[in-house]
Amino acid sequence: MTRPIFSCFFLLLFLHQNLKDMKLLIISIILLGLAFAGIAIKIWGKKDGKFAGTCASQNPYLNKSGEPCSFCGKLPDEIENCSDKPKTV
Repeated sequence: MTRPIFSCFFLLLFLHQNLKDMKLLIISIILLGLAFAGIAIKIWGKKDGKFAGTCASQNPYLNKSGEPCSFCGKLPDEIENCSDKPKTV
């Protein structure tokens, strides 16, 4: 019964000594986990997991020359929902 307790103690002691060296790594992993969780919650909260308005043609700052959408092929003034039908090549 005391063997697992000593194993846990040595594991905690080892982690405590190396925790100072791994602080940046742990913080990075936590931040990446929060980012993935936020994206997952956003996808889960949307109907059918679709994001509306992701077409660059809808943004006047990104499409100043009025080029068609590379996904659906519609012009900026024709776009209501870019995710309707993908452009066939």
